[in-house]
Amino acid sequence: MTMTKVKICGITNLEDAQAAVDYGADLLGFIFAQSPRKINKKQVKNIQSQLPKGIKTVGVFANQPVEEIQNIIDYCQLDYIQLHGSESPEYCQEFELPIIKAFRVKDEAYLDKLSEYKIDKYLLDTYHPDKLGGVGKVFNWDLALKAKEYGDIIIAGGLNPDNIGEAIKVIAPYGVDVSSGVEAKTAKKDLNKMKNFIDNAKNFE
Repeated sequence: MTMTKVKICGITNLEDAQAAVDYGADLLGFIFAQSPRKINKKQVKNIQSQLPKGIKTVGVFANQPVEEIQNIIDYCQLDYIQLHGSESPEYCQEFELPIIKAFRVKDEAYLDKLSEYKIDKYLLDTYHPDKLGGVGKVFNWDLALKAKEYGDIIIAGGLNPDNIGEAIKVIAPYGVDVSSGVEAKTAKKDLNKMKNFIDNAKNFE
């Protein structure tokens, strides 16, 4: 059985990044879109320079110009880009890097959208009419099971140290993604919560 990948998203500082790596995170997410957790490329480059080689970094964007994203990709040497807006299938073909495309899960109709995209990973997040992410609520995991036929899925939305083991047990996703579920306050991680989340994701019963 393949171990589920853990992505810690909304990293804004070196302490949180180093702790996430030390605890066993596989991917670190840096948000370049409008968000309370937004970070700039120079800050990310500075954090990256102090991390071990080999840790995978993800840039999170939403409805931004291709040129702006490509500039950040080149500057930060990102491993993945995560598109969290209403980007079209054609837009996703503009990049050479592997793409994680986020879909906000409201009902079964969203599955039709997945089939239109030829991307590396499908990230499933909780639907909210006004927010692109960070809602802190889970969605219907039965829908995630149906989504697996389209490819590798990453689960987000309302995950925390208490429910992550159950999520992996039920869905067996390629990866899991957490931001607000391991925060002490907005844009600052609770290191104990983050450690427990990663431990529970990697060692679920």
